Amino acid sequence: MADEVVLLDFWPSPFGMRVRIALAEKGIDYEPREEDLSNKSPLLLKMNPVHKQIPVLIHKGRPVCESLIIVQYIDEVWSHKAPLLPSDPYHRAHARFWADYVDKKIYSTGKLVWGTRGEIQEAAKKELIECFRLLENELGDKTYFGGETFGIVDVALIPFYSWFYALETCGNLCMVKECPRLVAWAKRCMQRESVSKSLPDQYKMYDFLLELRKKFEIHS
Repeated sequence: MADEVVLLDFWPSPFGMRVRIALAEKGIDYEPREEDLSNKSPLLLKMNPVHKQIPVLIHKGRPVCESLIIVQYIDEVWSHKAPLLPSDPYHRAHARFWADYVDKKIYSTGKLVWGTRGEIQEAAKKELIECFRLLENELGDKTYFGGETFGIVDVALIPFYSWFYALETCGNLCMVKECPRLVAWAKRCMQRESVSKSLPDQYKMYDFLLELRKKFEIHS
C-alpha cells in the first residue's frame, strides 16, 4: 500500500519527524521522498503551492500539509490503531492546545538558542527554559502528556529531543539540570520504536545545525 501514501520530507526537519512517528505508530507503509530544499522538486511545488515546504503527506494522490494537521489526518483516517488524540472532546481540545503551544514556541525560540550569540541568545535561552518548564508542569508525573497513552502532544514535542545536544553545547545549558522530568519523558519516548527510528542522532543533528548557524548567525 506504500504507493498510496507518499511523504515528502527532509531528514533534519522536526516537523517531518512528527509525521514519521505518527505513521510508524499506526504501522502505515509509505514511500519516503527526501527533498532538497535548495532545489525543491516539481512534486513539492505542485502539492504545496502555498508554503512550498515539507512535510507533505500525499494520500491517494491528494496532499495534506502542515505537520500537526497531517498528524491529525493520519489519526482520523487510520483510526483503528494507536489513537493519538483522546476521544473525549474536552481532552482532545486540551491536547490540541498544548500541541499548538509546542508548534508556536519551541522551534522559533530553540533556533535562536543554537543559532545566535550574545543578548539575543541569552534572552532566547531564558524563554526556552520557561517554555520547557511550563511543559514539565503540564506533564507532571504522567508517563506521557496524554497519561499512559502516547499522543499528539508527545508527537509534537519529542522531535526536539534531537536538538538537545545542540542546545546544550551552543547555549551552554544543562537540560537534565534545567528540566529533569522532560529529559526523563524524552528517554521514555525514545524507547518506542516509532520514535527511535524517526529521530536522527543528536550529534548528526548538531553538525547540521552548526552549518545552518553559519548562514544566519548573529555575532555578539
